[in-house]
Amino acid sequence: MIYQTFAKLYDELFDSELYLEWRSFVEQQVTDKQQPLLELACGAGRLAVLLAQDGYNVTGFDLSDEMLSLADQHAREAEVTLPLIEGNMLDLSDLETYQTVTCFADSLCYLPDETSLLTTFEQVARHLNDDGQFLFDVISPYQTDTVYPGYMYNYRDTDRAFMWSSEAGEEPHSVDHDLTFFTYNEGKNAYDEVAELHHERTYELATYQRLLKSAGFKQVRVSADFGKTSVKPDTTRWFFVCSK
Repeated sequence: MIYQTFAKLYDELFDSELYLEWRSFVEQQVTDKQQPLLELACGAGRLAVLLAQDGYNVTGFDLSDEMLSLADQHAREAEVTLPLIEGNMLDLSDLETYQTVTCFADSLCYLPDETSLLTTFEQVARHLNDDGQFLFDVISPYQTDTVYPGYMYNYRDTDRAFMWSSEAGEEPHSVDHDLTFFTYNEGKNAYDEVAELHHERTYELATYQRLLKSAGFKQVRVSADFGKTSVKPDTTRWFFVCSK
């Protein structure tokens, strides 16, 4: 399960400024805060809590029960109501319909192939109101092919350490993130080591547009920089606003 081992550390180390940018992007597109909003792959709920604090009628949805546990904790600390649902975005059949569905932090890039991506788009389309919209972002091929290969990040404090390195994957426009986590174990007077390999894959912009059209989205707008600029060759992340 994605981030099962690293959920708490990922939550602590993630750049909190990005959540403010995603909130701003949502605010640009969603003016009626009372309409139901579903955040797919909500993770630890940082964005969902910010939206709830702003008065949005938001529900969090994630595959990881550990992430949802953190989301519930953050919601309680912020004293906001945040319904949480555990599930797989490939099957939203048990859910109601929503005015807005979001999916950020390149969560869609963890899907293994185009078939899974199309299935998710179709599921979202079926659970949107007729005049609803789907907001999401993905990393671009420039990110996977140019920026990520050779990337390294290391973190250490008094009782834990984290090493992250990235290499190009075998599939086109894919990347493998090698994550190793060391936690001090007082009982053994030594560090426990856990390693995970996370695989991300993206596609050409035309592929996303084709799959969204196949899923029933008739209007698709694409931008960069959280909706502030147009797409350029060196854009690292695309932002989509889609409606049926």
